[in-house]
Amino acid sequence: MVRQPLILVAAGVERRGVEFHDLSVSLSVKYENALLQAGAIPVTGPTSTDRAVLAEALRRADGVLLTGGNDIQPDLYTSRLPRAVRKTVGATPDGGRRDLRELLLVDEIFRQRRPLLAICRGHQLLQVAFGGRLVADIRRQVPGALNHERSDQAGALVHEVALTPGSLLHKIIGAQTLGVNSSHHQAVLEPSPPLSATARSSDGIVEAMELNSEAAEALPFLLSVQFHPERLTGRHPQHRAIFERFVRVCARPKRRKL
Repeated sequence: MVRQPLILVAAGVERRGVEFHDLSVSLSVKYENALLQAGAIPVTGPTSTDRAVLAEALRRADGVLLTGGNDIQPDLYTSRLPRAVRKTVGATPDGGRRDLRELLLVDEIFRQRRPLLAICRGHQLLQVAFGGRLVADIRRQVPGALNHERSDQAGALVHEVALTPGSLLHKIIGAQTLGVNSSHHQAVLEPSPPLSATARSSDGIVEAMELNSEAAEALPFLLSVQFHPERLTGRHPQHRAIFERFVRVCARPKRRKL
């Protein structure tokens, strides 16, 4: 029997939950369903910003999934943002603690050499973790861009992306283009090293990133995608294959940390 790896899933926080209207952990069940379908056991990560707590949680896990959610705060990637653009950035329910927590977690992921799959906000967070910039609002900052805010079609393929031949994502998908969903208004235009773009939409938005060739051995697996494959696994085998490959790598014996 193949060992079921334990995947640490980073969750968001909502201002009012169902119990006493406290700040509450928020996570779409579609992430868990996609991991379970691929043969993994998902476990929600702690909401602490204590690095020691995050490091210990990661030591007990076989891989990490960074998920979607609230906007990343612009102060983390730029000191100059037009007022009209800044107004489009949503406030964080926990005062930016999720940004801090996940930046610490990314650093620890590389220290412990854990496989990482990052989705939507996680894709953007990874860019910021390496000192890269984001487009804070596509509509206002990328002339002629596609409409990437298609939450009304969250489970549908709304545009295609072109994959870099020979990339990890290209090998997983087995094709040079991939239909994706799209529900974001922040984005990556130019990856920050050691990240490299391996998929783009026709307007130039980076739809997937991997480690460049110089850093490829830093982690056993790293793939970040701007779209939401967890919402497409039921009807689209190519998106299910992303989770299957990730989980398969996570099931291997852990590599020693650097």
